[in-house]
Amino acid sequence: MPLVDVKVPNIGDFESVPIIEIQVKAGDEVNADDPLITLESDKAAMDVPSPVKGKVAEILVSIGDKVSEGSAILRLDTSEGGKTEPASNGKDRKTTETSAKSNPAEKSRAAEPSDDSALPPPADFDAVFASPSVRRIARELDVDLTKVKGTGDKGRVTKEDVKAFLSRGGAATSGAASSTATGIPEIPPQDFAKYGPVETKPMSRLKRLTGPNLHRAWLNVPHVTNSDDADITDLEDYRKELDVSAKAKGYRVTLVAFLLKASVSALKEYPDVNSSLSPSKDALILKRYYNIGVAVDTPDGLVVPVIKDVDRKGILELSQELTAVSARMRDGKIAPGDIQGATFSISSLGGIGGTNFTPIVNAPEVAILGAVRAQMKPVWDGSSFQPRLMLPLCLSYDHRVVDGALAARFLRKICDALADVRQLVL
Repeated sequence: MPLVDVKVPNIGDFESVPIIEIQVKAGDEVNADDPLITLESDKAAMDVPSPVKGKVAEILVSIGDKVSEGSAILRLDTSEGGKTEPASNGKDRKTTETSAKSNPAEKSRAAEPSDDSALPPPADFDAVFASPSVRRIARELDVDLTKVKGTGDKGRVTKEDVKAFLSRGGAATSGAASSTATGIPEIPPQDFAKYGPVETKPMSRLKRLTGPNLHRAWLNVPHVTNSDDADITDLEDYRKELDVSAKAKGYRVTLVAFLLKASVSALKEYPDVNSSLSPSKDALILKRYYNIGVAVDTPDGLVVPVIKDVDRKGILELSQELTAVSARMRDGKIAPGDIQGATFSISSLGGIGGTNFTPIVNAPEVAILGAVRAQMKPVWDGSSFQPRLMLPLCLSYDHRVVDGALAARFLRKICDALADVRQLVL
């Protein structure tokens, strides 16, 4: 019987990533690219797909295990109609332990402390009388089942018990640990149900992952925001011309492509903004490449895919890439390489509205550009007021690296580049 060990593929720079879901069981038939397990890093959740068609012969991991690139997760019988005997959880665990003992490298990796930035592994609550579906809900909501009183038969914890626990202000496990670690007093829980009807709506996995990252950035980075307006009257006419022909080819030319090019022109002139603080906080790591993250609105929340080598691409090429990557993000097809390696970020709310806002710096980057909806405004040209299309821009920056003067000059450079479209198409 030809058995194939399925291993974790290249998942970027992530190591010791916890398994939050096993989507197959022994005996299941799978096709190539079918999801087998789901991993959850501190930036995104990702599925590990099957490399070939076959039948699941043995599961080698359990929920909560931490894996890295090359870790074996299961065995597939790739023979036609191959028969397999389902393996028990105990056997799976024993197989994994035996593998770790026989492989010193695996044993060493398993013994390494996990990255402090990663979320804690999901709990299984083995001692709690609850069904698998209730355990899963508890993990998704970060509820400690050991603190929930079961009202079901023989003390079984039900879904209603979990929801009631939250409605009474039950503390989430990871949230409590986070507040204790930072020393910030926790907001006292309240029983909202006593004031009227309530409903508990689980946050999406994506929001639960990005929330701690944003909180960490806000606590660690001294944020300051500078605002300015760019005259995009001429640029908008040119953009509309390009967009007409692009529509027929299946993509759109949006203002974001021009923001990408304008940002690169400013980053080249002011390289300190294209840097990161060294771990010792006494030096800058200047990056000689220009990879820019672009916030994309998805049904589950914001995702920030990274457009690589923006300085080497033109407006049309960037527009095609933006259209393709945005579609992948909205479909939930996020690969590790899609969200890594940014040196600067852009968050555009122009399609929604607003007049200004303060985007949060995506540390370890030191600045982020925000854009809102452009408006026609009267602008004095020296002799009279002229109607011009003005785009409000907001630059949030890490004041340890960027001071107010540098921020103002950097943002003014972006505005000047947008006002003269020739600077962006050369």
